[in-house]
Amino acid sequence: MSNGNLTTAVTSSPVLAITDCFDIEKVAELFENSLLDGDDVLLDAYLAAYEEIMKFFQLMGSVFSFVSSDVRTKIDILYDLRRTDTDEEKPFESIKAMLLHEKDNNLLKKKGYVSGSRTLLRLHRGLEFVYEFLDRVQGIMDADKTHDVCKSAYDDTLGKHHPFLIRKGAALAMYAMPTRGDLLRRVCDDVPKAIEKLPAMLQYTRIAYDRTDELYTVHNLHSLP
Repeated sequence: MSNGNLTTAVTSSPVLAITDCFDIEKVAELFENSLLDGDDVLLDAYLAAYEEIMKFFQLMGSVFSFVSSDVRTKIDILYDLRRTDTDEEKPFESIKAMLLHEKDNNLLKKKGYVSGSRTLLRLHRGLEFVYEFLDRVQGIMDADKTHDVCKSAYDDTLGKHHPFLIRKGAALAMYAMPTRGDLLRRVCDDVPKAIEKLPAMLQYTRIAYDRTDELYTVHNLHSLP
């Protein structure tokens, strides 16, 4: 798939209906489209994939409030930064360009400036949780509860960045997790197709995640407050 499909700056963020189903195939396509060159990620395609992931959070209701509570705000901050790009200057077209722009122009410590690098880092951590959870869901049966795999995925990812009260609230929320079969029926329109497409979605999600993670490592930005 061409990487050029989603390089134009967005003018507004989509409004999601909570009844929309989570489209695993679409997430795979968007993350595949986000891959730029050998080490970069297009921001528009990344955000579009995250919009689809937001449907998953919405369809699960309050169960995932510990990860989804401010995702919408963070996505909109990044949309706003993309709208500042011009035909001549596109510092927010890709994740690498954004990190370099904010770092080289000393914007990461500028008072009153809302950093895209800092904002994306929070989404990046959330994406790791989504990947780990859905990857582990693959390994259980339809009748199995998803509580254990959700908790282990959370503890290994987002839980490392959350304070005690949020971790405690997350643990309580996860007790309400349904079985794998019920979860997929709740969020997906076509469950057999979703199961078929999940490996590809996880593959491209992982590539986009790893590229982003490496960029934060190279530029020493993992510890942004």
